[in-house]
Amino acid sequence: MNSDIQLPAGFRERVVRVTGDAGQAWVDSLPGLVAEAARRWDVVLDPPFEPMSYNFVASATSADGSRVVLKALLPETVRRTEPAMLALCDGRGMVRLLEHEPESGIMLLERIEPGMPLLEMADDEEATRIAARVMRRFWSEPPPVHPFPTVADWLLRAFERHRREYGGSGPLKQDLFERAEVLSSELLASPAGTVVLHGDLHHWNILAATREPWLAIDPQGVVGEPAFEVGAWLRNPMPNIPETSVLARRIAVLAEELDIERDRLTAWGAVNAVLSALWSAENGGTNWGPAITCAERLFALV
Repeated sequence: MNSDIQLPAGFRERVVRVTGDAGQAWVDSLPGLVAEAARRWDVVLDPPFEPMSYNFVASATSADGSRVVLKALLPETVRRTEPAMLALCDGRGMVRLLEHEPESGIMLLERIEPGMPLLEMADDEEATRIAARVMRRFWSEPPPVHPFPTVADWLLRAFERHRREYGGSGPLKQDLFERAEVLSSELLASPAGTVVLHGDLHHWNILAATREPWLAIDPQGVVGEPAFEVGAWLRNPMPNIPETSVLARRIAVLAEELDIERDRLTAWGAVNAVLSALWSAENGGTNWGPAITCAERLFALV
């Protein structure tokens, strides 16, 4: 397929809608960039995965017959932080980075087999325990020099941009918006440790593997308090937000596995959910409702 790479129409539309002319230029150049990387690394590509969000991802076969994955990162996303996070983990609890072209943002990754997402595990408590153990595998102290933003960067910029765009809480409930902003300031003022986090560790981003029982994929790479990491897990799988009782049980399991106070996990989970809603509104989306529902349920537990 290397000489005739077809991009799904929905993928093109999504990228252009969010990133405009820059995204259009990138998707126009993408088939050539991907084909050249495949030739350089001597791999034969399969058709891209569907659905793709904002990055190109396809399975491939190396010259020695091994299965790999080629991933091209949208320039406006995590071009620098995802490869840096993968390199930092070096396969510890995370998919292994095999090759990387910094200029093009294209990576060659190990193929995780059998690759079943943790989403498919029916036992929610066991799935939550597995997620917590994967977190502990890849967390590490930030290196002296790194490209990762901080959780404080994410939150402060998101609230500032939202207020600048809407003059206030906009489509979000004002009391929830203000409560989350105040709580985030309180949490940031008293951090309980600092590690490099995945940043988006949900049910689709943990896969069954052979090298380790479970491995994480698609890290964003962000520096912050460990308790922040649980937010994506608590509010997923979206859009089916767990009931309050399920959230409380997940928090109890996470507190036990991670040795973090329940109240801290709950508070960060609520703030993280509001942050997700802010990002959705900022990107012109309308699907921020489930994240707000999750935040409201978590605030009821604080």
